[in-house]
Amino acid sequence: MKIVLISGSTRGDSANTAVLATVRHILGSLPGEHESVLLPVGELPHYEAELERTDGSAAVRAAKELVTGADALFISTPSYNGEMPGALKNALDWLSRAQGDRPSPLTGKPAAVTSASPGARGGLDAQTGLIGVLARCGARVVEHEPVAVARAGTLAAEDGRYTDAGLVTRLESLTRALIAELAPAGDREEVLV
Repeated sequence: MKIVLISGSTRGDSANTAVLATVRHILGSLPGEHESVLLPVGELPHYEAELERTDGSAAVRAAKELVTGADALFISTPSYNGEMPGALKNALDWLSRAQGDRPSPLTGKPAAVTSASPGARGGLDAQTGLIGVLARCGARVVEHEPVAVARAGTLAAEDGRYTDAGLVTRLESLTRALIAELAPAGDREEVLV
């Protein structure tokens, strides 16, 4: 199973990148084989229709290939004035575009959403807009209670990932819900336990 990890932050040491490092660690501890790959949204040029028509960006082609070949997405975003950052929205704009006669890489793709912030709400406000954009792009957002990492800078962390037991438990639950989306209907209960 291949899961593309997308951080809405372009900073390497961001709370959202740490959330994804935690998810990567969780995936490694779950039964089965799980490959996770980070999609660096900051490497994509600003969306521009002319650039799309000429197929002129290697970074965009690579991002579309990566998402097309993935089984699912796990996205963690900060909140910038109550919304996802422009770099993340830009990446979703690129990924929402059909590829010739093929649908967009996001069409039908299961996606888990979380957020992290140094603030008291943990970036929760940005999740609503992100979920709306993903739904409009045809992705299947995993149904799960919101996981928002509040006061992210105060939580226990090690080697670039969070070790706070409560947070790890919540992220594991969301990760299992995402994996369950990919399991045959009869096996979903087993994955969630």
